[in-house]
Amino acid sequence: MTLPPTTAGRGKWIIAATVMIGNIMAVLDSSIVNVSLADMAGNMGATIEEITWVVTAYILANVLVMPIIGMLSARFGRKRLYLTAIITFTAASMLCGMSNSLTTMVAFRVIQGLAGGVLVTVPQAILRESFPPNEQGLAMGIYGMGIVLAPAIGPTLGGWITDQYTWPWIFFINVPIGILNLLMVQRIIEDPPYLVRTKAPIDFTGLAFMIAGLGAFQLMLEEGEDNDWFSSTFIVRLAIISAVGMLLFVWRELKTDRPAVNIRLLANVRFTAATFLGGVMGMGLNGVLFILPLFLQNLLGYDAMQAGFMLMPRSIAMLFMMPVAGRMYNRFGPRLLVAVGLGFLVFGFWGLGQLTTSVGYWDLAWPQIWQGVGFSFLFAALSTAALAGVPKPEITEATGLYNVVRQVMGSIGIAVAATLLTHSEATYHAVLAERASGPVAQTWIANTMAGLQRLGATAADAREHALALLDYLVSRQATVLAYNHIFELVAIMFAVVAPLLFLIPRSGHSEGAEVMAD
Repeated sequence: MTLPPTTAGRGKWIIAATVMIGNIMAVLDSSIVNVSLADMAGNMGATIEEITWVVTAYILANVLVMPIIGMLSARFGRKRLYLTAIITFTAASMLCGMSNSLTTMVAFRVIQGLAGGVLVTVPQAILRESFPPNEQGLAMGIYGMGIVLAPAIGPTLGGWITDQYTWPWIFFINVPIGILNLLMVQRIIEDPPYLVRTKAPIDFTGLAFMIAGLGAFQLMLEEGEDNDWFSSTFIVRLAIISAVGMLLFVWRELKTDRPAVNIRLLANVRFTAATFLGGVMGMGLNGVLFILPLFLQNLLGYDAMQAGFMLMPRSIAMLFMMPVAGRMYNRFGPRLLVAVGLGFLVFGFWGLGQLTTSVGYWDLAWPQIWQGVGFSFLFAALSTAALAGVPKPEITEATGLYNVVRQVMGSIGIAVAATLLTHSEATYHAVLAERASGPVAQTWIANTMAGLQRLGATAADAREHALALLDYLVSRQATVLAYNHIFELVAIMFAVVAPLLFLIPRSGHSEGAEVMAD
């Protein structure tokens, strides 16, 4: 294969740097606001429940635009679409920072999220085209560094910016970066020769069904825990709208000759298996990124910066291992890399399932390092294998489907983790409280009461304080057990899906390389 002048030699690295700037910027903005929500709520006079729409609006917009990026690229040209996304994202970022009401903030976050979905998805297709067949794994490893690392460092970076300056600067920082990226894309990125522009009618019916079904489902995931799930009429209605909308969407897209989303790609078993495993990976990663900071802050008393520091081992491991895993793809093939990655993830998550309230740094660091290695192997192998064999004209559509599945299943992971945490805490508290009525607990209460009485407390006050302290200790231990339960379930999940790796080819030298070399 002879590479075009723009992708030969150093050109591919210039292209990679160009598209990864926008990619990282967009992925960061899904999580960088998390630790600043309380400050935003205070400035805007919003409740904590209301201010979470700043996060929800961005993710919802991301999910809705990803499946139709292939259609938009074919209609407007991929470079033009990408440039428009950068301009829109940068302008929306500035307007978010200038917002002084929740309504305007959410509106601009929707716009920012729509543009961000393009910046997250299109670079995967561009990187795949820019690197030769024997470096496809490396290309996806580079892409994975942005997708996987950015959410991990987002909260820490957001906390630092908010502490040092003010929360609007988490948006204003995007402006100079966006302008730089705009100039680079304008000069460096070109549409591929195989991309055929078409002015065919847009499947508005299919789009409407997709927005209703996927939008309702994502909203259900975001609001379910706060509304006690299906005990809420609101959540039940969202579930019905989602189910009906998605069924009608699939029916419409299979029936029409020019679908808005090419779901026929899912007939490719390799693509579907790799995409589903990528979604499971998203569930595990998003789940742990959601609940581990809660463990550190709520139980161990860490502030946002300290919690971010404790989460760095996973990020550092991924930073070093993602390119290594990408280079190993062609030598060992995707199946072996997926198997090794799943093994590391099972080991790492099971290790996190042994936490106590007295854990030290390395008790948390080593399981995260194993997870970082596992995620690196898994992401590089799956994102490369998923697109192997997909014809070049369908690459952009395939990346959209791959990313929307990963994003939606990541949201499922957060929703499931939050629900399990609440229910597991209640269950373990009930079990431990029952055991706290035994002779050992009674002896502890008596000794505590005696100590308090020696300090001058009355017998009644001493008993009340002793019981309150016992309940605090029981609640604390119940919470630890709940976290451990979730981490162990994630380990089991990765073990259970392992047989799917046999649907992925053994060799990295697949027809995907031939397709790319046309």
